[in-house]
Amino acid sequence: MSPTETSVIYGTEDLLISLCNSVTRVLNVATHSQIHYSGMVQRISKTCLKPDIGCFVLFDGGFSGLVIINFSAQAAMELYSSYLLNMGMSKDDLVSSYTSDEVANVMGELMNQVVGDFTGKVRRELQTHITQNQPKMLVLNKQVMLSVDANLDKPEARRVTFYTASNNIFYLELAIDRTEFIKAVDFEAQDTPDADALMSQNARGTQGEAPAPAPAPAADAGGGGSDTDELLKSLGM
Repeated sequence: MSPTETSVIYGTEDLLISLCNSVTRVLNVATHSQIHYSGMVQRISKTCLKPDIGCFVLFDGGFSGLVIINFSAQAAMELYSSYLLNMGMSKDDLVSSYTSDEVANVMGELMNQVVGDFTGKVRRELQTHITQNQPKMLVLNKQVMLSVDANLDKPEARRVTFYTASNNIFYLELAIDRTEFIKAVDFEAQDTPDADALMSQNARGTQGEAPAPAPAPAADAGGGGSDTDELLKSLGM
């Protein structure tokens, strides 16, 4: 039996790039603007939720991991405004503060669509299945960092910098169990669904199902235990 000449190996960086492409694909369609990411990837020791808006999703199944996106206030407001204006909403109906629940709900819905696009690619291209939970949001106006325990055996963590059309910055962080996919037999991946059709379907399917509402902005960073309890409760911990 002769060995296979070339084994296609799909590792952590490949999964990360696939996720980054899902971010740009979904946000470009949702906002009708150009989102792009840095050509450099950071190795990090742990993932953290940071101000101004942090959002995370856990996924499990064929492999386990955690996706976090930390939006600056400017990036969140730009994406929020562009998305709703693209959906036909009047500019006068938009909120003006990133701490509003409406902004957090929209960012959570966009992240839900991003991870949904990514899980679809995993199913088509890697022939395995992962599930996701509902995105959780955290809105802060203080420098507070929280780590989310994803219960990974051999975690690898990466961070990628993203830029909006107006050059506002947000960061994507991925923590995942060390894993490799090796192509054993040739197969053709299924066709990628139309992004506009997917966006319309997601919008219709979630009209009455808003993402988990954001908790009120944290008070004093040195406050009592009740503030900490509220933050942990909002993270489902």
